[in-house]
Amino acid sequence: MAELAQWVGSLPLSLAMRRITWLIPMLQTIHILSIGIVLSSVVMIDMRIWGASRSGTAIARSRSFMPWMWTALAVATLTGIGLMLGAPRSWRDGAFVAKLYMMAAATIATVALPFLLRAHGDGKDAGGIARLVGVAALVLWLGATLAGRGRWIAGMLGG
Repeated sequence: MAELAQWVGSLPLSLAMRRITWLIPMLQTIHILSIGIVLSSVVMIDMRIWGASRSGTAIARSRSFMPWMWTALAVATLTGIGLMLGAPRSWRDGAFVAKLYMMAAATIATVALPFLLRAHGDGKDAGGIARLVGVAALVLWLGATLAGRGRWIAGMLGG
């Protein structure tokens, strides 16, 4: 991984990105805001699944928030790729690798959720499996978010 990070860091695109002083902070800002939208969407869907919110059905809630979540996830992915190109040192970070695995698992859980809700029937109440997958999706998205801040958290804790 170190050789890959060094190679990516030497690419003309990577060098050009680092010369534009405002680019990486702008990408980070958009990346973090889009992750906030993903998390908010998952929370809103989960609140209905768990019964904390009674407005509409779980299926309707899912249909309302899934487009926001997928758009934000696409933006987070694109800005994340930009950040990997502009700051390839993160490829050597174990927390970053953990983030990628958690994102993959969270995406699978999130994709499964609407199917589980539809399979349950009318969508007024979610089944136990949908509730469990909703919890898993939220925990995995939160874990991916915290893992993405891994270096920052380690620095704060003196590590």
